[in-house]
Amino acid sequence: MGEELDRRRLDMLQRCTDEAKRMGRQLLFGMTTSLILQSVPLPAECDLETEALHTVSSARNRRIRARNSALRTHLWKHVATARKVKINGYVLALDLFHVWAQLSTHLSFASLVVLGDAIVAATSSQPRLARGRDADAVYADLVRFTQKLPLFKGRESCIKALPLIMPGSGSPKESELRLALLRHGLPCPELNYTVPNLRFASGVVMTVDMAWPDCRIAVEYDGDHHRTDKTQWRRDQEKRSRLLGRGWAVFVATAASIQDESAAAEFAFAVARALALRGCSFAFRVLPMPLERLARRMRRLAARPDGAQ
Repeated sequence: MGEELDRRRLDMLQRCTDEAKRMGRQLLFGMTTSLILQSVPLPAECDLETEALHTVSSARNRRIRARNSALRTHLWKHVATARKVKINGYVLALDLFHVWAQLSTHLSFASLVVLGDAIVAATSSQPRLARGRDADAVYADLVRFTQKLPLFKGRESCIKALPLIMPGSGSPKESELRLALLRHGLPCPELNYTVPNLRFASGVVMTVDMAWPDCRIAVEYDGDHHRTDKTQWRRDQEKRSRLLGRGWAVFVATAASIQDESAAAEFAFAVARALALRGCSFAFRVLPMPLERLARRMRRLAARPDGAQ
């Protein structure tokens, strides 16, 4: 995924720079263009033309108008208070928190949550964006930002989405998988969990995408590169062999595992059964809980003093 994001970013940067040079001015880009410029995966469900160049203005009389151009102009009244990320001398990108708020009316609720995961991950992994913050701190800042930013059309959806966003997700597909498991009643896993006292032969610590450490159960999501990249495949085999030797049960999901509700339910049941056999108590749901209802449930759980599930 990283190589694809880099390729797309470079292509978009060239197009944005060429357009800014043609117009003889610096341009501020938002929406999906800003995501691409800042190496954030695009949401799966978005009603915008993602190949267009989306610019941002604070008022109608400041909108950029150009004939025969790929530019699409958008109004965002919070431009003055937003951070502008300098990509080069011609191109600025609206900061990712504002982009998330901007896009909230163009995405399904599920895609809004998945994008929130991706923005937290991208911000915390890029030093110039993180500014010394880890993923938990970035998420806390996103919560404060959303609660304080007044009067934008998708604010209610953003507020509802916050309890479902989790620091530590490694990819949009991992986020989709986590949401599928939670919708079937499974307890919330730890993300990007570092397995204690377990290292690769190289000395690097071993992590799993999702884990219930008390039960020694892990879930890994394998994208295509896990199958086609020989080095990645060998690392996966080494890690999973070592985990099994330590008494862990490892479940491996692929795109097929969440391609529809039936496949997701089957995978969720297999993980749920293993958790139950290892003493974890929860109420499995045969039919998935609506995502909005899950969000309300997660909000209530977060409000409990003990954080119990």
